[in-house]
Amino acid sequence: MTGQLPVCVIDMGTGYSKLGYAGNKEPQFIIPSAIAVRETAKVGDDATRRLARGVEDLDFFIGDEAMEAKGYAVKYPVRHGMVEDWDLMEKFMEQCIFKYLRAEPEDHYFLLTEPPLNTPENREYTAEIMFESFNIPGLYIAVQAVLSLAASWKRRQVGNRTLTGVVIDSGDGVTHVIPVADGYVIGSCIKHIPIAGRNITSFIQTLLREREIGIPPEQSLETAKAIKERYAYVCPDIAKEFSRWDQDPNKYFKKYKGVNSVTKKPFEIDVGYERFLGPEIFFHPEFANPDFTVPISETVDQCVQNCPIDVRRGLYSNIVLSGGSTMFKDFGRRLERDLKRSVEARLKITEQLSGGRIKPKPIDVNVVSHQMQRYAVWFGGSMLAATPEFYQVCHTKAQYDEYGPSICRHNPVFGTMT
Repeated sequence: MTGQLPVCVIDMGTGYSKLGYAGNKEPQFIIPSAIAVRETAKVGDDATRRLARGVEDLDFFIGDEAMEAKGYAVKYPVRHGMVEDWDLMEKFMEQCIFKYLRAEPEDHYFLLTEPPLNTPENREYTAEIMFESFNIPGLYIAVQAVLSLAASWKRRQVGNRTLTGVVIDSGDGVTHVIPVADGYVIGSCIKHIPIAGRNITSFIQTLLREREIGIPPEQSLETAKAIKERYAYVCPDIAKEFSRWDQDPNKYFKKYKGVNSVTKKPFEIDVGYERFLGPEIFFHPEFANPDFTVPISETVDQCVQNCPIDVRRGLYSNIVLSGGSTMFKDFGRRLERDLKRSVEARLKITEQLSGGRIKPKPIDVNVVSHQMQRYAVWFGGSMLAATPEFYQVCHTKAQYDEYGPSICRHNPVFGTMT
């Protein structure tokens, strides 16, 4: 496979899509997973309303351009990681390939990502679009969690690389805790947490709205987002943090400066307790969501306890963070501390119940943070697609022509790379 053009890696997420070529450290493009189409207000299902009459089929925008397009309807083809509108997904891919990556799809192999528990039918649809519409030579559909595990290898020696671990994937829309054993996702033990970046932003927005008066209302969401990304961090103990701030407020309070988009006048606000209260909703979800009260550390613990007993030690020792919402300072440290507490408490109870006869072997709990966390899924894909093994596990156009789209129902796990 020498002289092969690099593989195109496309990670289409609920909030943002990452596009780029294998072998690179970070994606070339990060664009919102949005598409703007012209729709006529006729009755009928979406697909018939969008039926092309002449050139209109090419009249659409994706990404940032879609957000700014006037007179178009903005749609999101992906919800909760799953593709909902295949018509729009095909258009989206068209511009990803031709307009952004500027690739000739017939010359490149493709690596696409899928959420855990994606249905086999969805893989068939994807294969159909990629092979029929774009005529690509080869396709591999990888599970996002496995790619995140591969991305964490940056922190390990070659001998210690493993595809067993728990992936905590927290993006803009949803957080998943996914146990993986030897590259295979343990589907029955996946946990879902209804708290992610969007919830933190709206929680910070509420806190600011109650206290600060100078924020223009139409900019309150982007102000909250900017404060979250620049100043937020995770504190070890919320009560102690409050008392520390009250003793020396000047040390911790920050100033945020912005410009009113309408009057063009500058405004300035104080950034206070929301710096640590925002990310705290991972550990105390009841602050923001009265229906859900299980802290993230407890969810991870339950997830591992549900898994087969022979993989639990391996899962505890390799808990990998992935996605933008795990980027808060000290997030990994706090999670590791809380997990260690509950694991050690369980071992103590075992010892007490046996009357001191059984001394359980201590369990190593290790949360892995690394530089590639934000684009972990894309980076893992870029790493694996740059290896020679990749071409051996790809489904090729010849196989597709012979057997049909059902070949993509199963994608072999590879990337032991030891």
